[in-house]
Amino acid sequence: MAERPLNFYAGPAILPLEVLRQAREELLDFNNNGLSILEISHRSKDYAAVNAAAEADLKEVFSVPDNYRVLFLQGGASLQFGMVPMNFLQGGKADYVNTGAWAKKAIKEAKVFGQVHIAASAEDKNFSYVPDPAGLDLTPDARYVHITSNETISGTQWNRYPDTGDVPLVADMSSDILCRKIPVEKFALIYAGAQKNLGPAGVTVVIIRDDMLELCAEGLTTMLSYRTHAEKDSLYNTPPVFSVYLVGLVLKWIKNQGGLAEIESRNREKAARLYETLDGSDFFRPTAAKKDRSLMNVTFRLPSEELEAKFIAESSGAGMVGLKGHRSVGGIRASIYNAFPPEGVDKLIEFMKNFEKANS
Repeated sequence: MAERPLNFYAGPAILPLEVLRQAREELLDFNNNGLSILEISHRSKDYAAVNAAAEADLKEVFSVPDNYRVLFLQGGASLQFGMVPMNFLQGGKADYVNTGAWAKKAIKEAKVFGQVHIAASAEDKNFSYVPDPAGLDLTPDARYVHITSNETISGTQWNRYPDTGDVPLVADMSSDILCRKIPVEKFALIYAGAQKNLGPAGVTVVIIRDDMLELCAEGLTTMLSYRTHAEKDSLYNTPPVFSVYLVGLVLKWIKNQGGLAEIESRNREKAARLYETLDGSDFFRPTAAKKDRSLMNVTFRLPSEELEAKFIAESSGAGMVGLKGHRSVGGIRASIYNAFPPEGVDKLIEFMKNFEKANS
């Protein structure tokens, strides 16, 4: 196989090479049954074992308490933006923290189903920071509080979570789930599109506390009720079989790497080296407030858009893809998810230093 480029795409994103190789080896003959995982029935014992193992491994790796269910759904975080308020808002009020583009999308969908109170917003500084969790303007009778734990576009991340008391805390963790250990018990519901740290596009993980299932609205269309999927172990309809299978392989890879503690240590080291380079330069300018910088998405600017375009073109020629910032903000974005190798960060840093020297 030819040398693979360094993959900085924000999502779908890099997968562990070991996982891709295993999937390739098993593609034509899964579990010695003569059929591909792409061909077997989702009602078969082979797939039931895949589904159950992925749920169990996620609970183990992420330290999910026993009173939570893990669901494998479809539609991405975008469907969850509407599914959460559809199930729980029911014409009432919910608190949302506006930290950027993805939070705004969730807010827009929630307004269809009830009142949305903005408990805090970072829009005043172009979403370059995360509001102080201790200073949120929370509503005592809110149905839930919603946060976006990591904003891929602006490169910010919650480093401390708010204390919401008896009000359920809901989080979109699409771009930073499994990047570090977190207190899952603080959350009533966590959802995440898999295509960053968990697996490929096509499956969305939902971690939901048992008592929240009892609060799901009645009269919903069947597929949009969390209760439906929990009662049928995510097998009410045909699931995204191959995507769940790959999530299972990724979870086993995390366990083989030493678990989440080791993954977190690597992620912090990778991000620290890259941010140290940015902070030590007058040429590159990180865009996120230092206290709120993301471990997963490192965003920065150069002195001009022309130099940014040159940086993107020359880095691509040097075997680095996906460094162009989101189209809504421009700039540079290096997404360094769990599977991104530490030596890849070193190569980017070397390229950055050489580019600065040649263009200063």
